[in-house]
Amino acid sequence: MRGPLVVLGDTLLDRDVEGLVNRLCPDSPVPVLDETVHVDRPGGAGLAALFAATDGTEVALVTALADDAGGARLSSLLTAAGVQVFALPLAGTTPEKIRLRAGGRVLLRHDRGGAAGPPGEPSEAVLQLIAGAAAVLVSDYGRGVAGQPALRAALAATAAPVVWDPHPRGPVPVPGVHLATPNEPEVRALGGTAPGASRLATASRGAQELRQRWRAGAVVVTLGGDGALLCHAGSTPLVVPAPTCAEGDTCGAGDRFAATASRALAQGALVSEAVQQAVTEASAYVAGGGVAQAVPVPATAPAPTVVAAAGDRVGAGAAGAVVAGVRAAGGTVVATGGCFDLLHAGHVATLEAARRLGDCLVVCVNSDRSVAALKGPDRPVVPQGDRSRLLAALACVDAVVVFDESTPHAVLSWLRPDIWVKGGDYATGTGDTSALPEAEILQRWGGHTVVVPYLDGRSTTDMIMAARSTDRHPEGAPR
Repeated sequence: MRGPLVVLGDTLLDRDVEGLVNRLCPDSPVPVLDETVHVDRPGGAGLAALFAATDGTEVALVTALADDAGGARLSSLLTAAGVQVFALPLAGTTPEKIRLRAGGRVLLRHDRGGAAGPPGEPSEAVLQLIAGAAAVLVSDYGRGVAGQPALRAALAATAAPVVWDPHPRGPVPVPGVHLATPNEPEVRALGGTAPGASRLATASRGAQELRQRWRAGAVVVTLGGDGALLCHAGSTPLVVPAPTCAEGDTCGAGDRFAATASRALAQGALVSEAVQQAVTEASAYVAGGGVAQAVPVPATAPAPTVVAAAGDRVGAGAAGAVVAGVRAAGGTVVATGGCFDLLHAGHVATLEAARRLGDCLVVCVNSDRSVAALKGPDRPVVPQGDRSRLLAALACVDAVVVFDESTPHAVLSWLRPDIWVKGGDYATGTGDTSALPEAEILQRWGGHTVVVPYLDGRSTTDMIMAARSTDRHPEGAPR
């Protein structure tokens, strides 16, 4: 492929809450679900991006992320799956879809959150990404990304094949898309129905009407367990039957279908070949257990509720609130990161210099697990909670967020700072900050990487070694 497969659209946070039902609520005849575990996954365009990346395909996701803990969680999940996140700013809160489940069945779906306004403008890097894509999948969930004017102009101008998975609340596809992939209910909602017509006749009529209205190369109507109906210009509609009559959890089946078709087109397949592959994979996906089996994310036991102290500046929620406030005022967001295992004068000098570069400073701190992976099993000396509190107590630090990965790429994709600061001990010797590890990430939204002076002779590792040496050889004892 000449470039990455680009997925563009609205990303949601999907959460499956599993539990046990052993009693009814005493004040209402409804079941009580005792939560045992929950699983978080990217939903919407994020889920489509995960499906596109399952076979090692290079995938970039253009989406909008809110400045809250949900946005941070999505960035972490997507980056861990190998998806490059190109995030647009999004006012409001991360939309969430929560499924309450017991015994393998969904009892209730609870939707919450959502944007308070349209997504922000794309960077030049995003526009270049779309222009150089091998294929583009627009995974529209009706929340604004697919309607962003600059993105629509880039989609209309790209030479890459475009697959458009529409939504009844979303905008019409840009003219000239290679393939649109509405499902049967969407065709009825968008194209209308003819009284007395058969199911296939209704799907065919609706697809042809939508193809002409949207000026699309082809429209394929997904028919659930019965496969799909493909309509080209000037040709008889082609029915692509499903290889198996699969029953199971269909959540995400449409995303799997669209992602597979997009990947096939990126690899040079004909539209008919792409649709056949998509039907086969979507059917196997449902038969294999759906999203829980296709996107295995470790389950998390419910955590105890912790009430933050007044003025607490630690955590994704605190960092997101600081960043959102500075952005709303037109200010400059600065971030830096590190282990900060033993906070010393060199760290303080770097942090104070970083804060002077903008209107807020967010410090990204490696978690205990991340520090151990980087430094060895005897580190950290100070646990992440204490390290975070010490940093947050500094006047030059506005917020602290802990990340669990070996690099801060996921948290950076969410925070999108204007400036990322490195201490002078990271200097390359050439003065070229583009060689720094985070430079490519910052370019996605037009940010910059800066190196600030570092105090010589300050090293956490040296301090720990000196302290341990003193413990082994106390003053006056033989060495």
